[in-house]
Amino acid sequence: MAGLIALLAASMAAQTNCNEGAGPLRQDRPEGIAVPEIIKKFSAQESQFREAQTHYSYTMEVLVQTLAGQAADGEFRRVSQISYNQGKRMEYVVFAPQSTLRRVSMSKQDFDDIERSPFVLSTEDLPQYSLVYAGQQKVDLLETYVFDVAPKQLEKGKRYFQGKVWVETHDLAVVKSCGKNVPEEDPEAKKKKKKRGQPQENVAPTLVTYREQFEHRYWFPAYIRSDEVLHFQYGDDVHVREVIKYTQYSRADASGSTVSNARP
Repeated sequence: MAGLIALLAASMAAQTNCNEGAGPLRQDRPEGIAVPEIIKKFSAQESQFREAQTHYSYTMEVLVQTLAGQAADGEFRRVSQISYNQGKRMEYVVFAPQSTLRRVSMSKQDFDDIERSPFVLSTEDLPQYSLVYAGQQKVDLLETYVFDVAPKQLEKGKRYFQGKVWVETHDLAVVKSCGKNVPEEDPEAKKKKKKRGQPQENVAPTLVTYREQFEHRYWFPAYIRSDEVLHFQYGDDVHVREVIKYTQYSRADASGSTVSNARP
């Protein structure tokens, strides 16, 4: 989720730990390959992944909860089947109980950002971002190169990623990312504020995305999570947890029929 609309203006301090399950960050330089070449190769892999994803269907489960202590006191849940028709993303909702969220609500920007998940840094997107090599780090059993990523500039009406990406050292593919969507401000919220005189602001929690290798070729998203206390300037703090799961990847042939089923 990219942002949560509060009924009152908000600010946020992140608690999501981007380094959970990872080893210490080492300042080692890559051996046998230059940093610009790593960027070139992994962004090309991202372009291939983006195109390959349009040839699969999969199940996406979204869960957003507000917590009081350890107990959920509000929940949004939706399970969808995702497929592609001539490259266009199609979503069929198979399960969507009534939302019980009361202390926060989800905006159109939230749903748009969920639809765009996960972040993909393709060759085509690369000119929009500044990348700085941060070092090497072990993520679970994988050795990775770590890059800090930030948009070069923010253009009106566009959304960007700001955070880190982890690139597996052998395949030179993105296996993890952690960051938020920026800018947080939603133009529609400004309109509502002027119209109703009621301050509203989108707050972007930090999201950690994990990918897993599929068919020995592609690193597809498997799991996205966020767990943070949002600090509202004119309201109470709200503990929000978000989980997005991607399962049941199925490859379709030229006619659109399913030819294989697997979970990454």
